[in-house]
Amino acid sequence: HLDKELSGYWAKLPLIRRLMLSHPEVEWIWWMDSDALFTDMVFELPLARYKDKNLVMHGWNEMVYDDKNWIGLNTGSFLLRNSQWALDLIDVWAPMGPKGKIRTEAGKLLTRELKDRPVFEADDQSAMVWILASQKERWADKVYLENHYYLHGYWGILVDRYEEMIESYHPGFGDHRWPLVTHFVGCKPCGKFGDYPVERCLKQMDRAFNFGDNQILQMYGFTHKSL
Repeated sequence: HLDKELSGYWAKLPLIRRLMLSHPEVEWIWWMDSDALFTDMVFELPLARYKDKNLVMHGWNEMVYDDKNWIGLNTGSFLLRNSQWALDLIDVWAPMGPKGKIRTEAGKLLTRELKDRPVFEADDQSAMVWILASQKERWADKVYLENHYYLHGYWGILVDRYEEMIESYHPGFGDHRWPLVTHFVGCKPCGKFGDYPVERCLKQMDRAFNFGDNQILQMYGFTHKSL
């Protein structure tokens, strides 16, 4: 455990902070959860679009700032500029995370304040929605909520369409693009409390891996027989 109190989904925060401080030469930190895979191997991030931004997350402005919806953004894959602004944001973000009473009470606040949020302990995603919605003047002008491509792509709407994508879609930008990231939200193959059957998760993770792997293998004249 990197931090005994900031455990689970909160463990990313002390790690990101340490990475920023130990690597000041790095301009951007790209966090990806361990249950996410790259599935477009030639995509290039449109960094010029973010030249005046410090945080890029998959999300929708309306859902976050107007609706205060707890799934208005996703913290499973995001870009954070290595800056004092980012360190200040982590200092505001982290206090809801310590395991125990603090996280439990913060969860009650988030459920009360955010649209459609179930009752459970505070999570980093809900906390970020609450911070942006309640402190919009402080943070919003440096935040880009991206929905022009899948910086985070929910696996449930993607994996069954991979064959269609291979036939009809293409990598990069445009209306018919491959998903940059396929994120297996709710799959807990190593735990006991997943939202989906372990067998389904493992099968679809294999398919996602093979979908991305084929893009590399084809450069050398190889491919998987099937996903």
